[in-house]
Amino acid sequence: MSAEFVIGLAGRAVYTTLIASAPMLALALIIGLVISVFQATTQIQEQTLAFVPKIVAVFVALIVFGPWILNTLIQFTYEILNNLYKYIG
Repeated sequence: MSAEFVIGLAGRAVYTTLIASAPMLALALIIGLVISVFQATTQIQEQTLAFVPKIVAVFVALIVFGPWILNTLIQFTYEILNNLYKYIG
């Protein structure tokens, strides 16, 4: 295995991880921004107001996007295991 091959494989692994986590991260970012604007306009500085909606949003995103995330991870794993003979020899 060459260095370029290992770097390419690691790059695909990082890309797959980012794609799989993107829906949850994006939704948490949007909810956090909305809550921050709400807290700034109303001057309510309650700590739980920032965290609880984001946790709920991440769980909802996990339920909604769960099958797609699982399919993406299974596809990457299948590709790795299907081409295992190329990686070893």
